[in-house]
Amino acid sequence: MSNGDIFVGEVIGTAILILFGAGVVAAVVLNYSKAKDAGWVVIAFGWGFGVMAGAYTAAPLSGGHLNPAVTLGIAVDTGEWGTVHIYVAGQMVGAVLGALLCWLVYYAQFEANAEEDISQPTLGIFSTTPAIRRPVANLVTEIIATMGLVLPILAFGLTEGLGESGTAILIVSFLVVGIGLSLGGPTGYAINPARDLGPRIVHALLPIPRKGTSDWGYAWVPVVGPLIGGALSGLVFNAAF
Repeated sequence: MSNGDIFVGEVIGTAILILFGAGVVAAVVLNYSKAKDAGWVVIAFGWGFGVMAGAYTAAPLSGGHLNPAVTLGIAVDTGEWGTVHIYVAGQMVGAVLGALLCWLVYYAQFEANAEEDISQPTLGIFSTTPAIRRPVANLVTEIIATMGLVLPILAFGLTEGLGESGTAILIVSFLVVGIGLSLGGPTGYAINPARDLGPRIVHALLPIPRKGTSDWGYAWVPVVGPLIGGALSGLVFNAAF
Protein backbone atom coordinates (compact mmCIF):
# COMPACT_ATOMS: atom_id res chain seq x y z
CA MET A 1 0.00 0.00 0.00
CA SER A 2 1.34 3.43 -0.95
CA ASN A 3 1.32 6.33 1.50
CA GLY A 4 -1.28 8.04 -0.66
CA ASP A 5 -3.56 5.01 -0.61
CA ILE A 6 -3.21 4.73 3.17
CA PHE A 7 -4.05 8.40 3.70
CA VAL A 8 -7.04 8.42 1.35
CA GLY A 9 -8.39 5.14 2.71
CA GLU A 10 -8.18 6.30 6.31
CA VAL A 11 -9.77 9.67 5.49
CA ILE A 12 -12.73 8.09 3.73
CA GLY A 13 -13.16 5.20 6.16
CA THR A 14 -12.92 7.34 9.29
CA ALA A 15 -15.28 9.93 7.82
CA ILE A 16 -17.87 7.22 7.26
CA LEU A 17 -17.32 5.89 10.79
CA ILE A 18 -17.90 9.32 12.36
CA LEU A 19 -20.82 10.16 10.06
CA PHE A 20 -22.64 7.01 11.20
CA GLY A 21 -21.52 7.23 14.83
CA ALA A 22 -22.15 10.91 15.45
CA GLY A 23 -25.24 10.60 13.28
CA VAL A 24 -26.86 7.93 15.42
CA VAL A 25 -26.21 9.94 18.59
CA ALA A 26 -27.69 13.02 16.95
CA ALA A 27 -30.70 10.98 15.87
CA VAL A 28 -31.31 9.79 19.42
CA VAL A 29 -30.70 12.98 21.40
CA LEU A 30 -31.65 15.95 19.23
CA ASN A 31 -35.10 17.44 19.49
CA TYR A 32 -37.31 17.03 16.41
CA SER A 33 -35.45 13.91 15.27
CA LYS A 34 -37.63 10.96 14.32
CA ALA A 35 -35.34 8.68 16.36
CA LYS A 36 -35.52 10.85 19.49
CA ASP A 37 -35.05 8.82 22.70
CA ALA A 38 -34.41 5.55 20.86
CA GLY A 39 -31.81 4.69 23.51
CA TRP A 40 -28.32 3.39 24.19
CA VAL A 41 -28.73 0.09 22.36
CA VAL A 42 -29.50 1.96 19.14
CA ILE A 43 -26.42 4.14 19.66
CA ALA A 44 -24.19 1.09 20.24
CA PHE A 45 -25.39 -0.61 17.08
CA GLY A 46 -25.11 2.62 15.08
CA TRP A 47 -21.44 2.93 16.02
CA GLY A 48 -20.88 -0.74 15.20
CA PHE A 49 -22.42 -0.33 11.76
CA GLY A 50 -20.27 2.78 11.30
CA VAL A 51 -17.16 0.69 11.94
CA MET A 52 -18.38 -1.91 9.49
CA ALA A 53 -19.14 0.58 6.70
CA GLY A 54 -15.95 2.58 7.23
CA ALA A 55 -13.60 -0.37 7.57
CA TYR A 56 -14.98 -2.27 4.57
CA THR A 57 -14.65 0.88 2.47
CA ALA A 58 -11.10 1.64 3.61
CA ALA A 59 -9.78 -1.93 3.67
CA PRO A 60 -8.67 -2.18 0.00
CA LEU A 61 -6.64 1.04 0.34
CA SER A 62 -5.30 1.08 3.89
CA GLY A 63 -6.46 -2.01 5.75
CA GLY A 64 -9.09 0.05 7.55
CA HIS A 65 -7.51 0.91 10.90
CA LEU A 66 -9.70 4.03 11.43
CA ASN A 67 -8.24 4.41 14.92
CA PRO A 68 -4.81 5.62 16.15
CA ALA A 69 -5.02 3.13 19.03
CA VAL A 70 -5.29 0.26 16.55
CA THR A 71 -2.46 1.68 14.46
CA LEU A 72 -0.31 2.09 17.57
CA GLY A 73 -1.07 -1.41 18.82
CA ILE A 74 -0.05 -2.92 15.48
CA ALA A 75 3.14 -0.85 15.40
CA VAL A 76 4.12 -1.84 18.94
CA ASP A 77 3.52 -5.50 18.11
CA THR A 78 5.29 -5.57 14.75
CA GLY A 79 7.91 -2.85 15.24
CA GLU A 80 6.88 -1.26 11.93
CA TRP A 81 6.52 2.50 12.51
CA GLY A 82 7.13 3.92 9.06
CA THR A 83 3.51 4.65 8.13
CA VAL A 84 2.04 5.38 11.57
CA HIS A 85 2.00 9.13 10.96
CA ILE A 86 0.21 8.64 7.62
CA TYR A 87 -2.49 6.54 9.25
CA VAL A 88 -3.02 8.98 12.11
CA ALA A 89 -3.12 12.01 9.80
CA GLY A 90 -5.76 10.35 7.63
CA GLN A 91 -7.79 9.32 10.66
CA MET A 92 -7.80 12.86 12.08
CA VAL A 93 -8.79 14.44 8.76
CA GLY A 94 -11.50 11.83 8.29
CA ALA A 95 -12.87 12.36 11.79
CA VAL A 96 -13.15 16.10 11.19
CA LEU A 97 -14.84 15.53 7.82
CA GLY A 98 -17.30 13.00 9.26
CA ALA A 99 -18.29 15.39 12.04
CA LEU A 100 -18.91 18.16 9.51
CA LEU A 101 -21.09 15.83 7.44
CA CYS A 102 -23.11 14.88 10.51
CA TRP A 103 -23.69 18.56 11.25
CA LEU A 104 -24.97 19.09 7.71
CA VAL A 105 -27.32 16.11 7.92
CA TYR A 106 -28.86 17.38 11.17
CA TYR A 107 -28.50 21.08 10.41
CA ALA A 108 -32.19 21.85 10.96
CA GLN A 109 -32.22 20.02 14.30
CA PHE A 110 -29.08 21.83 15.47
CA GLU A 111 -30.59 25.16 14.42
CA ALA A 112 -33.75 24.34 16.40
CA ASN A 113 -31.66 24.85 19.53
CA ALA A 114 -32.01 28.57 18.91
CA GLU A 115 -35.77 28.24 19.33
CA GLU A 116 -35.70 26.23 22.56
CA ASP A 117 -36.38 27.80 25.94
CA ILE A 118 -33.56 25.69 27.42
CA SER A 119 -30.38 25.11 25.44
CA GLN A 120 -29.58 21.52 24.49
CA PRO A 121 -25.86 20.74 24.91
CA THR A 122 -24.54 19.07 21.79
CA LEU A 123 -21.02 17.94 22.69
CA GLY A 124 -22.17 14.38 23.37
CA ILE A 125 -23.11 14.05 19.70
CA PHE A 126 -19.55 14.75 18.62
CA SER A 127 -17.37 13.54 21.49
CA THR A 128 -17.55 11.57 24.72
CA THR A 129 -18.52 12.91 28.12
CA PRO A 130 -18.22 10.90 31.36
CA ALA A 131 -21.25 9.92 33.38
CA ILE A 132 -19.23 10.64 36.55
CA ARG A 133 -16.28 13.00 36.14
CA ARG A 134 -13.36 11.27 37.84
CA PRO A 135 -10.39 11.64 35.49
CA VAL A 136 -8.32 8.77 36.88
CA ALA A 137 -11.26 6.37 36.86
CA ASN A 138 -12.31 7.61 33.42
CA LEU A 139 -8.77 7.09 32.14
CA VAL A 140 -8.68 3.52 33.48
CA THR A 141 -12.04 2.82 31.82
CA GLU A 142 -10.76 4.01 28.46
CA ILE A 143 -7.54 2.00 28.78
CA ILE A 144 -9.39 -1.22 29.59
CA ALA A 145 -12.11 -0.70 26.97
CA THR A 146 -9.49 0.02 24.30
CA MET A 147 -7.60 -3.13 25.19
CA GLY A 148 -10.91 -4.94 24.79
CA LEU A 149 -10.89 -3.67 21.22
CA VAL A 150 -7.26 -3.80 20.13
CA LEU A 151 -6.20 -7.14 21.64
CA PRO A 152 -8.97 -9.08 19.84
CA ILE A 153 -8.20 -7.23 16.60
CA LEU A 154 -4.58 -8.35 16.83
CA ALA A 155 -5.66 -11.89 17.67
CA PHE A 156 -8.06 -12.06 14.72
CA GLY A 157 -5.00 -11.81 12.49
CA LEU A 158 -3.91 -15.23 13.75
CA THR A 159 -7.09 -16.92 12.52
CA GLU A 160 -6.44 -18.15 9.00
CA GLY A 161 -8.97 -16.97 6.44
CA LEU A 162 -10.63 -14.20 8.45
CA GLY A 163 -8.74 -11.41 6.75
CA GLU A 164 -9.00 -12.86 3.24
CA SER A 165 -12.73 -13.47 3.56
CA GLY A 166 -13.47 -10.05 5.03
CA THR A 167 -15.16 -11.68 8.01
CA ALA A 168 -12.76 -10.04 10.45
CA ILE A 169 -14.24 -6.60 9.79
CA LEU A 170 -17.75 -7.88 10.48
CA ILE A 171 -16.57 -9.44 13.74
CA VAL A 172 -14.83 -6.22 14.79
CA SER A 173 -18.05 -4.33 14.12
CA PHE A 174 -19.94 -6.54 16.54
CA LEU A 175 -17.02 -6.28 18.97
CA VAL A 176 -17.53 -2.49 19.00
CA VAL A 177 -21.23 -3.01 19.69
CA GLY A 178 -20.34 -5.29 22.58
CA ILE A 179 -17.89 -2.78 24.03
CA GLY A 180 -20.54 -0.09 23.86
CA LEU A 181 -23.12 -2.24 25.61
CA SER A 182 -20.76 -3.64 28.25
CA LEU A 183 -18.12 -0.97 28.88
CA GLY A 184 -19.57 2.22 27.44
CA GLY A 185 -21.57 3.37 30.45
CA PRO A 186 -18.87 5.20 32.44
CA THR A 187 -17.29 7.34 29.70
CA GLY A 188 -19.19 6.81 26.46
CA TYR A 189 -16.38 4.55 25.14
CA ALA A 190 -14.19 6.74 22.97
CA ILE A 191 -11.65 3.88 22.46
CA ASN A 192 -10.33 5.99 19.57
CA PRO A 193 -8.42 9.27 19.95
CA ALA A 194 -9.31 10.54 16.46
CA ARG A 195 -12.97 9.70 16.96
CA ASP A 196 -13.08 11.99 20.01
CA LEU A 197 -10.58 14.77 19.27
CA GLY A 198 -11.47 15.49 15.63
CA PRO A 199 -15.20 15.95 16.27
CA ARG A 200 -14.48 17.90 19.47
CA ILE A 201 -12.51 20.41 17.40
CA VAL A 202 -15.40 20.63 14.94
CA HIS A 203 -17.87 21.15 17.78
CA ALA A 204 -15.76 24.01 19.10
CA LEU A 205 -15.65 25.72 15.71
CA LEU A 206 -19.16 25.16 14.37
CA PRO A 207 -21.78 27.91 14.73
CA ILE A 208 -24.27 25.67 16.53
CA PRO A 209 -26.75 27.82 18.47
CA ARG A 210 -26.58 27.43 22.24
CA LYS A 211 -24.31 24.42 21.89
CA GLY A 212 -22.68 24.49 25.32
CA THR A 213 -19.04 23.85 26.14
CA SER A 214 -16.58 21.68 24.22
CA ASP A 215 -15.10 20.59 27.60
CA TRP A 216 -11.40 20.85 26.79
CA GLY A 217 -10.53 20.09 30.40
CA TYR A 218 -11.65 16.48 29.84
CA ALA A 219 -10.45 16.14 26.25
CA TRP A 220 -7.12 14.55 27.19
CA VAL A 221 -8.75 11.47 28.75
CA PRO A 222 -10.28 10.01 25.54
CA VAL A 223 -6.99 10.65 23.74
CA VAL A 224 -4.44 9.42 26.29
CA GLY A 225 -6.51 6.48 27.56
CA PRO A 226 -6.98 4.78 24.17
CA LEU A 227 -3.34 5.40 23.22
CA ILE A 228 -2.17 3.70 26.43
CA GLY A 229 -4.66 0.88 25.84
CA GLY A 230 -3.46 0.43 22.26
CA ALA A 231 0.21 0.38 23.27
CA LEU A 232 -0.43 -2.08 26.11
CA SER A 233 -2.36 -4.31 23.73
CA GLY A 234 0.60 -4.43 21.36
CA LEU A 235 2.96 -5.28 24.22
CA VAL A 236 0.71 -7.98 25.68
CA PHE A 237 0.02 -9.53 22.30
CA ASN A 238 3.69 -9.56 21.36
CA ALA A 239 4.61 -11.19 24.66
CA ALA A 240 1.80 -13.73 24.79
CA PHE A 241 1.39 -14.78 21.17
